[in-house]
Amino acid sequence: MSLLRFCEWLAATPGSEALHTSLYVYQLVSTVHVVTLFLFVGTAAVLDLRLLGAVLVRVPASEVAARLRPWTTLGFVLMAISGALLFYANPTPRYQNLFFRFKMLVLAVAGLNAWIFHTRTYRNVATWDLDRVPPRGARMAGAFALAFWAILIVSGRMIAYDWFACRRPQPPIVRLLAGCEARPR
Repeated sequence: MSLLRFCEWLAATPGSEALHTSLYVYQLVSTVHVVTLFLFVGTAAVLDLRLLGAVLVRVPASEVAARLRPWTTLGFVLMAISGALLFYANPTPRYQNLFFRFKMLVLAVAGLNAWIFHTRTYRNVATWDLDRVPPRGARMAGAFALAFWAILIVSGRMIAYDWFACRRPQPPIVRLLAGCEARPR
């Protein structure tokens, strides 16, 4: 079964249809997604700015990370759950949305950036914890993270626009990138 067929099947489930057509629940889930996005990105941005040496330079980086971690984790978990529910409510158009695909790609790269930071740079935090300006690797991780979060927010907002919808005539490259499949006649 292709991913498109899976999304079509998922869209036909009673839960997906109920969530998609709900007058209030879909809006509530969307609101939770945006609010927890602010919580997650806001707390992550404070740490990223500390890594750049722009804020809280007198506070050890490990302390900033430790104090923000519960809030950042809560924001991420709720944002991921609400995002999955938003996808579940309308899976086929999301799957075929170039902005959604781009957002998922950038999210994966942002996760890779965080993983590299935590497995390489942050494990040596004791050597640079009190530095007003952390080492180059930490600064790069912070700068990349800030850029990724900005790109994610913009691309997430653009998902609402269906400029590249498969139901419209599109150039072959757009049809390929959007995962549009020709239907057998």
